[in-house]
Amino acid sequence: MNRFNKILISCVVLLFFYSCGKDVKDLQSSVNKAIKEKSYSQFRIKGVSSKYLKAYDQALKLFEIPYEETDVKTSYGTAHAIISGPKNGEPVVLLHGMNASSTMWYPNIKDLSATYRVYAIDFLLEPGKSKTNKKIMSIEELARWYDEIFDHFKLEKIYLIGASRGGWLATTIALNSPGRIKKLILLSPAQTLTAIKPQGKVFYNIFFSLFPKRAWLRSALKTLTSNVDKIKQSYIDQYYIGVKHEKINRSILQMTPYSDDELRSLKMPVMVLVGDQDIMNDKSSLERANLLIPKVQTAIIKDAGHFLSFDQPQLIDKKMMTFLKE
Repeated sequence: MNRFNKILISCVVLLFFYSCGKDVKDLQSSVNKAIKEKSYSQFRIKGVSSKYLKAYDQALKLFEIPYEETDVKTSYGTAHAIISGPKNGEPVVLLHGMNASSTMWYPNIKDLSATYRVYAIDFLLEPGKSKTNKKIMSIEELARWYDEIFDHFKLEKIYLIGASRGGWLATTIALNSPGRIKKLILLSPAQTLTAIKPQGKVFYNIFFSLFPKRAWLRSALKTLTSNVDKIKQSYIDQYYIGVKHEKINRSILQMTPYSDDELRSLKMPVMVLVGDQDIMNDKSSLERANLLIPKVQTAIIKDAGHFLSFDQPQLIDKKMMTFLKE
C-alpha cells in the first residue's frame, strides 16, 4: 500500500468516527477505492507471515497451561482455535480485540480453563492463524463463519466472551444465533453500545495503526492500557508485527453501535465491563446497556484502560467466573 492510500484511509477512518451511526456509504466507497486487495493474506508484504507466526508461537508460551491448536475448514477459509480446559467442561468461546489475536488471553486463560472448555478463535480478517479463501463483504457472512466453527465443535450452548472489536463481533453472533448463546460477556466492547468519541488518544492510536513505528509503540500502548509494563514483551513483539504489516480490511466501516431494538433483543444474561481510563467507552456506554439490555450487569473497572483484561486480570477473571456460575 503506497503512502497516498495510507493517508486517504487515515482520513476516511477519522471521518468515520465523526460519522458513526450515520450513513457511511460514501466512506465505504472511499475505502473500497483505496484498498485494492490482490490476495487473501492478512499481510501486505510477502514473507511476513513466517515472521509473525514465529512471534505468535513465542507469545503463546505465555499461556503456561496445557492447550491444543486446531484448524477448522469452513466455507470462508480455515479457522484456527486454541483449545484448553477439561473436555467435559462447559464451552467458553473467546473473541480477541483488533490486531490482538488469541494470544491476548494469556492473563486470563488459566482461570477460565480451570473450569471450562475454552475455545479461543483467531479472527479471519486480521493477523493470526485463521486464513480466508475469499473476500468477506458482510457481517452476516462473518456470523455464518462462526456458526460453522461452532457446528464443527458441536457447541450447542456456549458462554461467549469478546474484548474490544471481539465484543462487537460477539454481539453480532448473539443477535444472529441467540439460541446458542447462554451468556455474553463484553470487555470494553468497541463501537457496540456507543460510538467512539473522537479525541486525541483515539486519533493517535489510529494514526499509529496506519503508520506504525517501533519508536512510537510504547506511546500507542499507553492510549490503551493503564500500565504498559504489565504486558509481556513477547506479546508486545507479536502485536507490533501484526500492526506493522497487516492488510487493512473494510470490515471496520461496518462497525456501528447497535440499535435500541437490537440491544433490547439480547435476552440472555449479559455482562459489560469497561475500564475507567477506556478511550472507547465511558459511563454513557454502561448507561445505555442498563437502559436497554434486559438482563445486564455492568461495572467500571478502576485503574484500567481499554486493555482491561491486561490491566486488572485477577479482578476481571473473578467477575467473569462469578457471572458465569450464577
